[in-house]
Amino acid sequence: MTIWLRCEHEGRTSFGRLEGETVHLHGGKALPDPEPTGETVSLPAVRLLTPCRPGKLLGLWNNFHERARVEHLPVPEHPLYFVKTDNCYLAHQGTIRCPTAYEGPVVFEGELGIVIGKTCSAVAPAQAADHIFGYTCVNDVTARVILKSDPTFPQWVRAKSFDTFGPFGPWIATDLEPDELWVRTLVNGVERQNYPVADMFFRPREIVSRLSHDMTLNPGDLICCGTSVGVEAMPRGCRVDVDIAGIGVLSNRYA
Repeated sequence: MTIWLRCEHEGRTSFGRLEGETVHLHGGKALPDPEPTGETVSLPAVRLLTPCRPGKLLGLWNNFHERARVEHLPVPEHPLYFVKTDNCYLAHQGTIRCPTAYEGPVVFEGELGIVIGKTCSAVAPAQAADHIFGYTCVNDVTARVILKSDPTFPQWVRAKSFDTFGPFGPWIATDLEPDELWVRTLVNGVERQNYPVADMFFRPREIVSRLSHDMTLNPGDLICCGTSVGVEAMPRGCRVDVDIAGIGVLSNRYA
C-alpha cells in the first residue's frame, strides 16, 4: 500500500508520497503519474490539503443492504447518485460551517471515497480497478431538511453542496482491497457508524463501471460510495472522525 497526499509547504502546493513521518514531494501532473522531485519534508511541517481536486464529486444514495432494510428502501437497479459542487471541498482538520440561512439539522455521513486515476468511459467491472488510483475517507455532510423541502423537486445538490460540506482525506491509499474495508464514524470520540464495504449493493469496482457508462470519469474525480445506518445530526462544536483502517482518519470540527 502507498499513501499519497497533497500539501502546502513554504507557499508551494505539491503532491507527496508519505513514508512514516516523511513526505517525498512530487511535481508535474499529479494523477496518475506524479513525478518525484527528490525533496523530502516532515509531515508536521506541511499543511494538508484535499488529496486531489476533483473535477466532479459524485455521491451514492441507498447503497447498503442494512440501511435499505432499516428504512424500508427498495433495491436499486442502478447506482442512485447526485453531484456535490467543487466549492464544498474541505481538507482534513478543516472546519465544517453551518449555512447562515439554514436552521435545520446538519448530518454527517461517513463514507469510502474512490479516486479515479485514468480517464474511464464504458469500462467493464473487471477493467475498473485499472482506472482507480486509490481510496480515501469522506464525510458527505448534508442539510437534511432541505432535501425534501420542496415536494415538486428533491434538493439533492443544494442540501449537499454548501461551502465546507465535502470533507475528504487526509490522503489517498493505493493498492488495497476495498471490499474488505470497514467504515467507522465517531462524534467526539463516540462511535456512531461501523459498517463493512461488503454490505454494498454496488461495490467500488462495479460503481466505477456503472457510472463510466453514464459519463466519462477523469483523473482526480471522486465517487462517494454511500453510507449505512447511524447517520445523525452533528452538535455544534463537535469533532467528527471518519476512520477507515488501512486508509486513515479524516477529522473535522463542526461550527
